[in-house]
Amino acid sequence: MSNNIQLFSMNRCTAVEVLDETTLRSTCRLQDTFTTASVEILVRLPNLDIIDANGQFRHEWYEVPDVAGVLQKVVGTRVGAGMLKIIKGLLGGGEELSQLTYMVEECCHGVILSLTKDILQQAPVDDAGKIEFFANMVKDNIRLYNRCAAFAPGTRLTENIEPPA
Repeated sequence: MSNNIQLFSMNRCTAVEVLDETTLRSTCRLQDTFTTASVEILVRLPNLDIIDANGQFRHEWYEVPDVAGVLQKVVGTRVGAGMLKIIKGLLGGGEELSQLTYMVEECCHGVILSLTKDILQQAPVDDAGKIEFFANMVKDNIRLYNRCAAFAPGTRLTENIEPPA
């Protein structure tokens, strides 16, 4: 363990893969100076129900007992409107679970973004048309706001959008 917070570093990534025509696997991995964690959810198409969840979590300062049991609480949740409130309600709001909760949410957002790729490929070819197309996409689906670098606050795609409350 590092006692010097000035040496802090963090890497987080989320990936979604198609397992078969009705199942997606979304994985979020986190590695930082104090934490090594991963969360994986399986999502059934077309309803986007979470059918399985598992992961591991190790932190230098605290323990999350029964990570697998905690993650099983989200099984049956539908990826879509209202999911963030549901996930927070199921997993609880304790400090030791905040990172795990965020990682489940990232897995769900990964699924949503992966399903929008066909729409993204419909963007116009010219730069001005692309900017308008993607800005309208975020306006029409505010959940995309701040979910990737392109849709982050302060970018040209989000400059006229009110952040969600």
